Order: sequence, then structure tokens, then C-alpha cells
Amino acid sequence: QVPVVESGGGLVQAGGSLRLSCGVKTKIFSSLTLGWYRQAPGKERELVAGVYTNGQRKYGDSVKGRFTVSRDNANHAAYLQMNSLKPEDTAVYYCKVSIGSNDYWGQGTQVTVSS
Repeated sequence: QVPVVESGGGLVQAGGSLRLSCGVKTKIFSSLTLGWYRQAPGKERELVAGVYTNGQRKYGDSVKGRFTVSRDNANHAAYLQMNSLKPEDTAVYYCKVSIGSNDYWGQGTQVTVSS
């Protein structure tokens, strides 16, 4: 089991910014693929952004140009910088770490964007 803890969610007005953090307690952090997902009420969980061990990043179409994912291997953390937030970004945001075929999820952090 790999503990994964998200933080940084909250309430923000449309056009504002938030930065989510994901802390992962493992000695092999640099070997992990990291992903941010979100789930809005009544909708399926979707990929927001991911960062691989080689630093390559990918983004969901709806957040490209607004969100930036990063990782800090020294501090065993991942971040999601969210700018130009929209009401449709409202969701619970989850951090997922993958080690081989195993996935570990955090408990999620709520992001609410008011119009």
C-alpha cells in the first residue's frame, strides 16, 4: 500500500487559480507515474493531467493551456496548478500513482468554482 494524500482544494471564483498538492509516502517516488483525475457529480472520473517518470506530461482536452502538472521527486510530491478556472471545473480531484500494474488513489480534494 502506498499512502497518497491530496490537499489544496477549496472554493474559488471563476477566473481564479488553485494549486493542488499530492504527497506520496514511498522511497520509489521517482519510479511512479502520477496522474490527476476528477469526478463531478453524476459524471465519470476523467483524466485531468499526468506526468511520467521521464517528465513527459499529458493533459485532458478541457484543461489544456490552463492547468499545469509537475512533480518534485526530492520531496515526493506532485502538483496541479489550475488557472483560469471555470464553473465546469468543479469536481473532486484525485491523485493516482501507478507502480507497474498497481494503482493507488488518494481520498480526493473538493474544488468548487463559482460563477
